[in-house]
Amino acid sequence: MGFEIESLFIWLVVGAVAGWLAGMIMKSKGGLINNIIVGIIGAFIGGWMLPTLGVPLGVGMGSAIITATIGAVILLFIIGLIKK
Repeated sequence: MGFEIESLFIWLVVGAVAGWLAGMIMKSKGGLINNIIVGIIGAFIGGWMLPTLGVPLGVGMGSAIITATIGAVILLFIIGLIKK
């Protein structure tokens, strides 16, 4: 099992959607590229944090987007606290 271009593309799509959603929720003015980056990092944060807290993640693209969005919102919140 190696690196697959399809997997990268899926991560980018999930990150883009999650970043956009998180930007809308948090009223971020970071721009599209920053929101995509935040969404991808948020996917890792949500994917690590939610199971640690005992929250089941589910399966499928919808679940991945929700998980990534939760992580991205948390990340944007932390960034907002640091910028103050």
